[in-house]
Amino acid sequence: MSAASPIKGILFDKDGTLLDYDESWLPVNRELARIAAKGDELLANRLLSACGMDPVTGHIVPDSLLAAGNTRQIAEGLVVAGSMVDVGELTIRLDDLFSSAAEFSVPVTDLAGFFARLHRRGFKLGVASSDNERSIRQTAERFGFARYVDYIAGYDSGFGVKPEPGMVLGFCAATGLSPEEVAMVGDNNHDLHMGLNAGTGLRIAVLTGTGSRETLAAAADHVLDDITAIETLLPDLQPA
Repeated sequence: MSAASPIKGILFDKDGTLLDYDESWLPVNRELARIAAKGDELLANRLLSACGMDPVTGHIVPDSLLAAGNTRQIAEGLVVAGSMVDVGELTIRLDDLFSSAAEFSVPVTDLAGFFARLHRRGFKLGVASSDNERSIRQTAERFGFARYVDYIAGYDSGFGVKPEPGMVLGFCAATGLSPEEVAMVGDNNHDLHMGLNAGTGLRIAVLTGTGSRETLAAAADHVLDDITAIETLLPDLQPA
């Protein structure tokens, strides 16, 4: 990050970044496996294992399908692993599940206050998730930060999928910023590599999701415990 290109916008991932992954998504993952297995518990456990979740401990393999995939990718992975549900039907059912799950998700902090403070500092703010756009908007409304967000993109918003650069470039188009003026914040390498592919000025990893310091450090400029630590970086990130 150079003095000539200060960070003026922050683009956040949603799950594992704004929302605590374990608290929000482990029950949802069990339900998606039940749907894909048509209630067969043994098959559901096999599907979870194949897609990256230990059915006993709930541990998620970093950068696995359940950690980083979008709905269509997860549905395709479940079918490859043995689900007998049609991929198209399963994608629709999982999108509906993920949208309803927004009502039960757990934020990592007071998101309305957090976004309000960043907004007052003059930052352009966005959310880019592998979830569907409807679910992102429901989350933003539920936790009171929708008014502070300049841009929202899901896997189905037409900007491509992670780790392609499209969601970041869409944020830049919506805000008038260059990629070098954007910080990408996420909990897995799909987020960080999207930032890298788009040429963002900063890539920030957080540990409230499925990644670890070891799995994230190589692609991140900073690895933080959670998004609240970004506010300690504000003297460095504050727009000119």
